[in-house]
Amino acid sequence: MIGVVYLGNNPQTIERLKYLPGRQVKFTKNYMEAADSCKARSVSDHFILIYEKNVRNEDVTAITYLRNNCEGIYIILLTDQMDEEERKIYQRCGINDTLNPKASVTELNKKMQFICERESILFDNQVSKKRILRFQIPLWKRAFDIVCSVLGIIILSPVLIITAIAIKAESKGPVLFKSKRVGTNYKIFDFLKFRSMYVDAEERLKELSKSSNQYGERKELSEKEQKTTVTAPLGAEAEQTMMEMGLESDMLISDDEIMLVGDDFVMAESDFNKMKKEDINNAFVKIENDPRVTKVGRFIRKYSIDELPQLFNILKGDMSVVGNRPLPLYEAEKLTADSSIDRFMAPAGLTGLWQVEERGKGGNMSAEERKQLDIIYGQTYNFKLDMKIIFQTLFSFVQKENV
Repeated sequence: MIGVVYLGNNPQTIERLKYLPGRQVKFTKNYMEAADSCKARSVSDHFILIYEKNVRNEDVTAITYLRNNCEGIYIILLTDQMDEEERKIYQRCGINDTLNPKASVTELNKKMQFICERESILFDNQVSKKRILRFQIPLWKRAFDIVCSVLGIIILSPVLIITAIAIKAESKGPVLFKSKRVGTNYKIFDFLKFRSMYVDAEERLKELSKSSNQYGERKELSEKEQKTTVTAPLGAEAEQTMMEMGLESDMLISDDEIMLVGDDFVMAESDFNKMKKEDINNAFVKIENDPRVTKVGRFIRKYSIDELPQLFNILKGDMSVVGNRPLPLYEAEKLTADSSIDRFMAPAGLTGLWQVEERGKGGNMSAEERKQLDIIYGQTYNFKLDMKIIFQTLFSFVQKENV
C-alpha cells in the first residue's frame, strides 16, 4: 500500500484528508519532518506527498530537498493557479502533479486511486534507474568522437556553408531542422538535420495528386484493409518527412486506448486517424517526386548531407559516431520494458550496426531484428567493431534506399 504524507497547514485540506477512505495520512509541518516520514519504509516503499503551495522560494528549496533525499515519492502540489514561468520552476524542482486545494474528498480519493493503480508506471523503478544511470561512454570512444567531429566539421565546413546558403536561397525557413530524440540513458536532446522540406509541406501534400504515389490509389484498398492500422519502422527519409510535417507525437497509454499528444493537440488515436488519415498515410509511404521536398533537399537526402549537422550533436556529447540510432519520442516510449531497456545502455550514434546490416539485406529487416541488433551492439561494441561499421557506412554513402 502506498503511504500518504501531507506537508502544509491548511485546516480545510487537513480535515478533508482525514476522511480519505482506507488511507492513513501522516501530517507534517516542515520538509525535514516530511522527509523523515517518507524515509520510514516500515509502512510502504512508495509515498504520495501532498504539498501545500506556499512562498515560491521556500517551496523550491523544500521540494528539491525532498526529491533528492526521498526515493519513491510522487509529489502533488496543491495550487489553484500558476503562470507559465512558475509552472516551469516547480516542474524543474520535482513536482509530479497538481491538484486544486479545494478538491473534495471524492476528488482526492480518485487521485489517490489513479496513482495507486499505476504504481509501477508513475514511481521510479529504483533497480532500473540505477542500472540506466550506471552507463557511461568509455573514454576511448568519447575521445574518438571529439577528434572525428572536430575534423569532420573543419574538413566539411565548405559543404556545410554551401548547403546552408542553398537551403536559405531556395526557400524560406530555418536552415536546420530540430526534432526531439531519445538517446543513451533515455536522455532527450535536439537532433539536428539540414531542412529538406518546404515550411508549408503539409499544404503541399494536400495538392499532391494520388496518381504520383508509387503504391497506387488507396481507394482500391478493401474496407477491411483500411480499418487495419499497421505501424512499421520508418526509414530515415520517411521519418524526417513525418516530423517536418509536425506529425511527431508522444504516445501515452491510458485505460481505454492510446492517446496522441503533440505540440498543439491531445486526442484519442482513433480520432486522430480519422482527421489525419490522408496526411499520415502519405507520410508513411514513399512518394515519387514529392513536392514537399525542395530541390536542395532531394540532393542532400540522396547523399546524406542532411545528416552532417549531427557532427555538432557528437561534439556536444548527445551522440557518438557509431551507436544505436536515437529514436523519436513516440518510438522510444514503446521500448521501456526490461526486454528493450538494454538498447539505451549504449551510445546513440550517427550510424550503427543495424543500419549497415539492413543495407546488406536490401532494407528488409523487421523492427524486432533492429532492436536485437541494437542490444547486441550495446553488449559487444569495441574499437574494431566501430571501425568496421564506419567503413561499411562510407562504402554505402550514396543511398538508394530508405534505411
